[in-house]
Amino acid sequence: MHSEVVASRSTDPRTGTGSSPTIDAVSLAIIKQLQEDGRRPYAAIGKAVGLSEAAVRQRVQKLLDQGVMQIVAVTDPLTVGFRRQAMVGINVEGDLDPVAEALTAMAECEYVVMTAGSFDLMVEIVCEDDDHLLDVINKRIRTLPGVRSTESFVYLKLKKQTYMWGTR
Repeated sequence: MHSEVVASRSTDPRTGTGSSPTIDAVSLAIIKQLQEDGRRPYAAIGKAVGLSEAAVRQRVQKLLDQGVMQIVAVTDPLTVGFRRQAMVGINVEGDLDPVAEALTAMAECEYVVMTAGSFDLMVEIVCEDDDHLLDVINKRIRTLPGVRSTESFVYLKLKKQTYMWGTR
């Protein structure tokens, strides 16, 4: 069985515009294989999903090119010297885009999302220690033009973190 990943016009819920590719069942199965083990050989994936190694390689490259997925090494922040994580809720006066762009440029900000609700932006921050976190929040985030207030949620213990979106 061989079917191609087909791109179709649809609204991307993350941006509200543009087109996002439609992913077929075989591509989802490939993604699931890689989510379980990002180093799994294409031949093994092909066997699991019913495609040749070359067909899997082509599909993976297309999924990467379309921005559907990334293959990355995920580290445990504690083991590489980052002992403090926090989620920071931010309220902004005026346009959110300049603040979101400035946060996106900060290396400590791992996740930046515009939200509806109590906060305009939610930002996940990974820092070396409490002093580093204080510096990022107090001297870099709170001083951005348009930032009205922040509320920090310091992580005490991470109980679950998965990257299995879209394949369950």
